[in-house]
Formats: sequence, structure tokens, C-alpha cells
Amino acid sequence: MLSLFEVALPDLAAMARFGVMIADRLRPDDVIALSGDLGAGKTTLARAILAALGHEGEVPSPTFAILEPYSSPPLRLPVVHADFYRLADPSELAELGLDEWREGGALLAEWPDRVGGFADEPGCLGVALEIVGNGRAAIVQPGRDWLERGAWS
Repeated sequence: MLSLFEVALPDLAAMARFGVMIADRLRPDDVIALSGDLGAGKTTLARAILAALGHEGEVPSPTFAILEPYSSPPLRLPVVHADFYRLADPSELAELGLDEWREGGALLAEWPDRVGGFADEPGCLGVALEIVGNGRAAIVQPGRDWLERGAWS
């Protein structure tokens, strides 16, 4: 059964609170699959999650590097921030060594549809961001593990 939840994100403070909520529940092997049009807020939400996990300083968009790793410590757990926008085929993931980067950590994946998505993983939290007026809305699809940990009750 498909469970969808909508979260209103009218401003940056709401985006930061949403990032904290996700970070507080984030576990190793989780995937936060961030989708939405250009400018919808995918990188902004990734930055909020990383900040809530303990990252201080800049969080560059991984558009050109494709993968940006963040270590633990200082983060509560290791995280790889990925932007798959420039990939043409899911087979390119093997060349990047994504599985090795993900080991023991979580993945923040922008443009997950470019690599076949991660929805089949129980620890996947799908977040589709949409522009609504001057703010955003998140359509959230939690995987089984996210539902079991009570993230949306």
C-alpha cells in the first residue's frame, strides 16, 4: 500500500525544520531520494539535513562532482550527497563506486530517477519537492523502514 504525506514548506525555516526531522530519524543505509524541478529546493533540503547531522560550513551542490562525501565525525553518521542530473544511464553508478561510498552511511540522492530510483529499498524516503507560491511543498513517500520507525505518525 502506497503511503503519501504532504508537508508544507512555506519558507526556509520550515525547510530547516523538515531537514531536522529527517536527520533525527536517519539511519545507516537509508536513502533520501530528492526529486523535483530545477530550483525546487533539493539541494536546500540536503543542506538542512547535513546541518542537522552536525555539518558546519559550506555544502556545495554536487552537480559537477556527482558525489560529495561527509564523514562521521563530525556528522552523526557518514553521508554521501549525490546529484545524478548529469548521468545518462544507471550503469554509470558502478563507475562511481556508489556502493562503496554508501557503506555504513546514508545517501542523499538528487535526481534519483536518472539512475533507476531507490524506491525498492526499505530505507528509502522519497521526497518530491514542488514550488507552491513563494514556498515549497514536499510530497513524501516513506519506505517500509520509515513507516515502522514512526516517522510520519
